[in-house]
Amino acid sequence: MPDGVLLVDKPAGKTSHDIVAQVRREYGRGVKVGHAGTLDPFATGLLLVLVGKATKAQRHLMELPKRYEVVARLGAVSTTGDPEGQITETGRLPADPPPLPTGRVRQRPPAHSAVKIAGERAYKRARRGEQLQMPEREVTVYRFRQLWREPEPGPSRLARAGFEVECAAGTYVRSLIADLQDAYCLELRRTAIGPFEARRAVAPPPREGAWQAPPLIDLARALSMLDAKQPH
Repeated sequence: MPDGVLLVDKPAGKTSHDIVAQVRREYGRGVKVGHAGTLDPFATGLLLVLVGKATKAQRHLMELPKRYEVVARLGAVSTTGDPEGQITETGRLPADPPPLPTGRVRQRPPAHSAVKIAGERAYKRARRGEQLQMPEREVTVYRFRQLWREPEPGPSRLARAGFEVECAAGTYVRSLIADLQDAYCLELRRTAIGPFEARRAVAPPPREGAWQAPPLIDLARALSMLDAKQPH
């Protein structure tokens, strides 16, 4: 029975559950499969899929720091913080560069998130039209920098900017971008989780396609990679 970590490059449009189900079909019934940190459907990048005994290390792997690359749309806001929500153009642009907080940061998770409110996922309540006051919490942001910014756009489209974020588990990048004011995540890609990098990940096969010998990292080797990673 296989035991290890599979690095998957999740495409946009698929849920993390979709990827897990695809891997489960590959290995067959009786093999436990999970993941170490969800990605929103619109997001792309690294998803750690845990197979067999690696599922027992789920909590430890979920606590690893994450790195993201973001394309933000400026001069507009979204009800969900991403392209899937209701978009309102404000005509206002954040400063260039905007203040980018690091260290211990107070933030409110998006209403459309998996955070539980009174025992139920917030996104389920938000989809029913409930107005939620999300509880504020403290997260850690190690790095937050603007990589590029487009010049003033023409009248037919809004400006964009690129950011890199490195943060502790539990941080919502959508909230970091929304807190810049007049901005939301247009694209979000997770490029690393701890020592694991998206450039070493594999894309899932086409719908209903077979996954030919997915490159599973042996559990012992995966855990040794964690020991070798220097803490922040």
